[in-house]
Amino acid sequence: MNTDSNRRILITGMGILSPIGIGVDAFQDSLMSGKSGIKKSELYAYLASPDTCVGEVSDFNSSTIKKQYLKNQRRSLKVMCREIQLGVASANLAVEDSALDLEAVDSERFGIEFGANLMLSPPEVLFGACVASSEGSEFQYKRWGADGLPKMEPLWLLKYLPNMPACHIGIIIDARGPSNSITQAEASGNLVLGEAQRVIERGWADVMIAGVTGTRVHEIKSIHAKFWDQLADSPAELSQRSRPFDNSRTGQVVGEAACSLLLEEKSHAENRGAKIWGELLGSGASCVINRDGTANMRAAISNSIKSALKNAGVEPGDIGHINAHGLGEQVFDVVEFQAIQDIFGDKATEVPVTALKSYFGNSGSGCGIVEASGSLVALKQGVIPATLNYETPDADCPLNVVRNEPLATDNKLFLKISSTTFGQASASVICGA
Repeated sequence: MNTDSNRRILITGMGILSPIGIGVDAFQDSLMSGKSGIKKSELYAYLASPDTCVGEVSDFNSSTIKKQYLKNQRRSLKVMCREIQLGVASANLAVEDSALDLEAVDSERFGIEFGANLMLSPPEVLFGACVASSEGSEFQYKRWGADGLPKMEPLWLLKYLPNMPACHIGIIIDARGPSNSITQAEASGNLVLGEAQRVIERGWADVMIAGVTGTRVHEIKSIHAKFWDQLADSPAELSQRSRPFDNSRTGQVVGEAACSLLLEEKSHAENRGAKIWGELLGSGASCVINRDGTANMRAAISNSIKSALKNAGVEPGDIGHINAHGLGEQVFDVVEFQAIQDIFGDKATEVPVTALKSYFGNSGSGCGIVEASGSLVALKQGVIPATLNYETPDADCPLNVVRNEPLATDNKLFLKISSTTFGQASASVICGA
């Protein structure tokens, strides 16, 4: 079916750390039962998000839990911020789920594609250096090199670089093939899948870890979100605040997540008798800026969908459901519908749509692959996962949103859309379960 290569790409391992569960089984159970992971933060007393409402992986906190998912990385933990730890743990879980024999695989043909947000230091890390570089309440930039930087912890930079998840994972699993890191906010996950697809198609690798990690549950990042984004502030029940495409939506919820998939060339997977979660069929991406410098969200999304369909060799009518970006913001959700309508035409109001940020919020770079995994695990049960909190349709985005309970389906082909919050970049993938 893929038009670029005869090398087909199967998904043979899955590692998830999400607000609705760590590991595939816990994640699947919550998804199928409609359990929300959005609540008042347990990790922070206060954040800039309204009422400290977040989707966080609160179980990933104690040293006991971290040792469980980062078994052989205790010495490296000191140079891993939380996002890196989550990402590395997801890769460990994906390899474990795949039952891949790391001793038998050709390490030169084992690669990594990993997505991450820009990783920011919490205030306490910068406090001493900032004080040393200040006079009274004024920060003096000229004093940073001589007075401020020496106050920083020696390995500070390594702890917050977005390319470090791929570095740590490569060392841990001895993956010496192609390696790349992508930092493109919410679009990162689908871009990672597309890059990994092309690496395998070109014959440069037989196995790839394709993963993402991201958090917006952070002292500084939540402030950025408060200034830049529309954050949900109602209803009073926090678990009901993420309401993609619903008429009463008031904005997005900040979240965190990490997810890795093991991608494997078909014959390589079949030769070792691997279990199959699904197949990566195609991908596409687009970035569109108007002449006045503003982002053209609608064109970017529709372009990425069109490209993914072409790359997969399928038509819009072949798609069984759409796993939408579903941000929950008033304007963005309408634009996403318009882009879907550009491609699907009259069928845009008929094809089933699910929006999984309703379960765990927007984790930035972490959202794309974890949401795609939601469709993969649900389709193994013969259903499309339901969207939470969708009660009243919006006439401006009249999508056929799956709600109340999972929808039975025989069509295992789905489209996953992800776009940056600012709307200038979008990436889409087509998968089959």
